[in-house]
Amino acid sequence: MQYRLPPKGELIPLLQIAPSKTDKERLLVVSPELADVLSSIISRVRGSLAAVPLVSAYDDYERIWLPPAPRLFQRRVNTENRAFAHSTILKMLAAAATRAGLAGPEDQPLHYTPHDFRRIFITDAILNGLPPHIAQIIAGHQDINVTLGYKAVYPDEAIQAHLSFLARRRSLRPSDEYRVPTDAEWTEFLGHFERRKVSIGTCARAFSTPCLLEHACVRCPMLWPDPNQRARLADIRDNLVDRIAEAEREGWLGEVEGLRVSLAGAQTKLTQIDARRHSATLVELGPTRTKPQQG
Repeated sequence: MQYRLPPKGELIPLLQIAPSKTDKERLLVVSPELADVLSSIISRVRGSLAAVPLVSAYDDYERIWLPPAPRLFQRRVNTENRAFAHSTILKMLAAAATRAGLAGPEDQPLHYTPHDFRRIFITDAILNGLPPHIAQIIAGHQDINVTLGYKAVYPDEAIQAHLSFLARRRSLRPSDEYRVPTDAEWTEFLGHFERRKVSIGTCARAFSTPCLLEHACVRCPMLWPDPNQRARLADIRDNLVDRIAEAEREGWLGEVEGLRVSLAGAQTKLTQIDARRHSATLVELGPTRTKPQQG
């Protein structure tokens, strides 16, 4: 996904992670290098088609075929597209480690699984100063202790890395920002959070930052829509459709352009609400499978 920062329009690439074990979608800022790699993979898999082909994959753990999905790890076999099997990915990782000359302490071959890269990423991020609770959000863990268990460092190293991160950040900020606030400043700070609630959701704009959209909340990406206000948002969308039709009849072309921006914002907010409701839907998984006893 793409997001442009107002007002200069700087493009920020975002990686959308579909709900997994936490049933929550995540949007992560990705580096231009990673965005370029993902773009290359998508272009190669898509080929001359308009979208990534839908392919089924076999779940080795549940021993079932999963429904067709636009999987990036797929390849063309004869006349059809097939997803890479888990065993094939393991072989590819082993071959890559061999070509790279990676070996253990006693020159034994190293074996990687896709899940290992989550541990490597979290370990590297925390050692480089990323706060553990931010790593928890990126990894999608509900419990921070799970995140800390992923890292291959001792707790003391994680704490020292976090303290170093705070020290570096404070050294770059003006010293007067750490003075004792006045009563008026404290009242203004609390008032900001009291004014975050608007008719269709909650404003996530940071304290002491201006509203760049002049309080046109339906257009703002910083508005977190309230699911209970979906009907209100639907009314706003329908009203915008009627106003656009009226403006087109009257020839108010400047009005049409602004209304279409608001209409796109309202539709985006409705999509966000529907996606959150869908991800929160309980699914009956049926009885738990047990491994048959041997012999």
